[in-house]
Amino acid sequence: MPDRVYNVLFLCTGNTARSIIAEAVLNQEGMGRFRAFSAGSQPKGRVNPLAIKVLKEAGYPAEGLSSKSWDVFAEADSPVMDFVFTVCDSAAGEACPFWPGHPVTAHWGIEDPAAIEGTDIQKETAFVTALRYLKNRITAFISLPISSLDAASLRTRLDAIGSQEGTSAPSTIA
Repeated sequence: MPDRVYNVLFLCTGNTARSIIAEAVLNQEGMGRFRAFSAGSQPKGRVNPLAIKVLKEAGYPAEGLSSKSWDVFAEADSPVMDFVFTVCDSAAGEACPFWPGHPVTAHWGIEDPAAIEGTDIQKETAFVTALRYLKNRITAFISLPISSLDAASLRTRLDAIGSQEGTSAPSTIA
């Protein structure tokens, strides 16, 4: 049993694909050490069906995933976040709400699979690619010795994870 469960919030503008995928992956891969959430600055109110499809095909549970505003997590009775990761460049550039507890933040930009135009196969391939990149970053994140790292070292490692293959643009949030 873990000594501590870390709360992690993944942010994206629409909260329909990348942040949803990251939430599902971390909730399963984190094996009880992490509790993941997702939200958007301008949520569309629905999860992209291709995000659900690729999650299920990869063996991740997709039940209960929803598109919601990041304001939900800035309220006084919300879970206190330990980490906040933006997964799209536009959300990284926006002024975020005040997060109680002052979580560690980093930008893990991934190209938006929902913006890909083309055949159904090309669109699905974009979602599978986004899932692969997010899973790789999440795997690196959960392997960090979080409790033994000082704040500066942790931030450096999180930024390095965000620079892994598949990044959409180098950037950080405050």
